[in-house]
Amino acid sequence: MAKAQHANPSLWWRLSWQLSIVFVAVVAAVIVGLCVYGAMILSPNVGTEDELTAVLDEALGREADGKLVITDSPRLRSFKAEAERLWFIVADQDGRTVSYGAIPQAYRGLADYIRLIKEGDIRGARETDESASIDAMETRLGVFRVMFGGDPSRSSTFLTMLIETYPIYIPLLAVSLPAVFLAVPRIVGRALRGISDVAREAAEIEPRRRGARLPVDGIPREMAPLVNAFNGTLERLESEFRKRQRFLMDAAHELRTPIAIMQTRIDGMPDGRERQRLLDDVARLGHAAEQLLDFERNDQAADLDESVDLVEIARGVVADLAPLAIGAGYQISFQSEVERLERKGSPSALPRAMSNLVRNAIDHGGNSGMITVSVSRAPSGSGRITVADEGPGIPAEHRELVFEPFYRVTPKSSGAGLGLSLVKQVAANHGGEVSIESSAVGTRVTIRLA
Repeated sequence: MAKAQHANPSLWWRLSWQLSIVFVAVVAAVIVGLCVYGAMILSPNVGTEDELTAVLDEALGREADGKLVITDSPRLRSFKAEAERLWFIVADQDGRTVSYGAIPQAYRGLADYIRLIKEGDIRGARETDESASIDAMETRLGVFRVMFGGDPSRSSTFLTMLIETYPIYIPLLAVSLPAVFLAVPRIVGRALRGISDVAREAAEIEPRRRGARLPVDGIPREMAPLVNAFNGTLERLESEFRKRQRFLMDAAHELRTPIAIMQTRIDGMPDGRERQRLLDDVARLGHAAEQLLDFERNDQAADLDESVDLVEIARGVVADLAPLAIGAGYQISFQSEVERLERKGSPSALPRAMSNLVRNAIDHGGNSGMITVSVSRAPSGSGRITVADEGPGIPAEHRELVFEPFYRVTPKSSGAGLGLSLVKQVAANHGGEVSIESSAVGTRVTIRLA
């Protein structure tokens, strides 16, 4: 079973998780793309600001006269090792400045104006290809305006943007991802609901439902060719089935004439064992032909809505077959718990089904004992017709197979193997069922009709 499930994975599950992953990948790509775009258009010094603020908090100092000084602190040395071209100018509100590193010539003249600029992005000058930024940075000594540059790393800008923009994309992901994982399976399930309906319709198709086709409306367009191909297969099978049915019915009809001629000729023979043997063989041949014809008729039964009395039908079958049963060595009785038991059904098919049950008991009951035909109403209200014999019974491994067409418990049996199959077919046509109970002291076959 596990291998079958692995070989046939759930389309719903595959679409759900794959679409969810695609959505997550798209969101991640958008976030990364925005950060890359920001890194391309923003100043490359954006990634320097936070680190430089921490450096200045440790390295910036004042002398007694208020002059600003930069000390060579460990953090400054570490930052300098990462960005060898680092430079900056720090200015306070009183116009005092202090610089560090090699200030580009184009930006030296801006030192006196840094205190007037809260933030700025300076680049694109003809004199230099280096960019500079001005920002207000808060240190332990207060807020200073700082112009800085020399760290053109785009990767640091990208990481800075990715870190700084998390208040935007983290809530977005927190809201959208659960919604996606809940919504996508529902959407996929709704889209595949039409396929489930088609599968249910396909499971209900039976040989007796002529003209049954799978619906094309409401299914995905991609599944329509498969459904149309299946409907075409059903049509071809029905066509071949009709040909087979016509052949069997024609053959059964054609057999009647030669069988009647043979019986007439045998009747003219002198009495004796050989004549009786031939008459028995012709009778079995005629019975087999009639059963074959009944089998095909029942498969296309149309008179299922007439009112019939099961008690009357069963009593008539017992009366008709009593001489045959008595001649074969049996006693036969009829019992009914009710005076009448009316149901909707076929007045032609139901007598044939009951007759087949009694004939089956006569053929396989051991030619002794009692054959009992009974009619009763079940507690659920359904009608029951039971035929019981006192024969040797049917082995357990054969009890379900005896309802298959042309199946015989003993291969050398004189019957055609259609009797119980006809009974099952008639019961199914009436929305009923057939059950069998058998032991070493007899067999009971029951037809239940709703």
